[in-house]
Amino acid sequence: MPIVWSPATRLHHPDGGVWVGVRISDDEVAERVDRILTAVMATGAEPLEPEPAVIGDLMTIHTPPLVDFLRHSWTMWEESGYLRDPGMNRVVAYAWGHPDMAPAPRTPRSPSARAGLFATDTMTLLGPGSWEAILAAASTSLGAAELVMQGAAAAYALARPPGHHAGTSFFGGSCYLNNAALAAQRLRRRFETVAVIDVDAHHGNGTQQIFWNRADVAYGSVHVDPAAGWYPHYVGHADETGGAEGSTHNQPLPPGTGDEQWLEAVAGLVAFAADSEALVVSLG
Repeated sequence: MPIVWSPATRLHHPDGGVWVGVRISDDEVAERVDRILTAVMATGAEPLEPEPAVIGDLMTIHTPPLVDFLRHSWTMWEESGYLRDPGMNRVVAYAWGHPDMAPAPRTPRSPSARAGLFATDTMTLLGPGSWEAILAAASTSLGAAELVMQGAAAAYALARPPGHHAGTSFFGGSCYLNNAALAAQRLRRRFETVAVIDVDAHHGNGTQQIFWNRADVAYGSVHVDPAAGWYPHYVGHADETGGAEGSTHNQPLPPGTGDEQWLEAVAGLVAFAADSEALVVSLG
């Protein structure tokens, strides 16, 4: 199986996050990709570096304002003068423009307020190398999809930062652009139907939102039940079946579920995706 990876995925250093007002340490770090890369190369595989994605590729899934914000957020942060305070060394939102504001929220001048138009939490920070890594992660996913379209039976994208919590116009949960969704959309150039199955412990709320009304891309997830207090909290319940009825399939499980029950749920996802012509496995 070909492996697609870019060294630029190491450049993102969120430097922790803010959780219920408390500064916390990193859990989504470059070491994650290095550990996986070491294991992959131990098999004798030689990773392929993808062609860089262009902005138009990203906009097949994401809105121009989101892409523009992620692309320029660090420059705006530097120019704002926030870096004069050593405690403000990463882009983070402090206010949120709720969609029910009347009239609709306008783009604010403050970078920290502007982040609130797109961020869903305070745990997903941006730093000086973040955009390069975000773009590289998207590029690996698109590169793997291209290999499948060219005839490979399967391809593995070693993408970091992850993506399944990023939606059409929002980012959060350590995710900025939705790598799995970008791959699925690219596969639609060749295949009539595509399925995304998500086996991360958290529900992929971004992927679900992106394909909610699509009959051509199905989304299925097994995850810890958000009703038990797990991120992303608001969605991921079993009765969510898609705007295109039946195109979404959620299998929430109780905290502490063992391997046997988890694998049974994954088998249910496989059955759900069986009629699709192409498959994306979202590993989180």
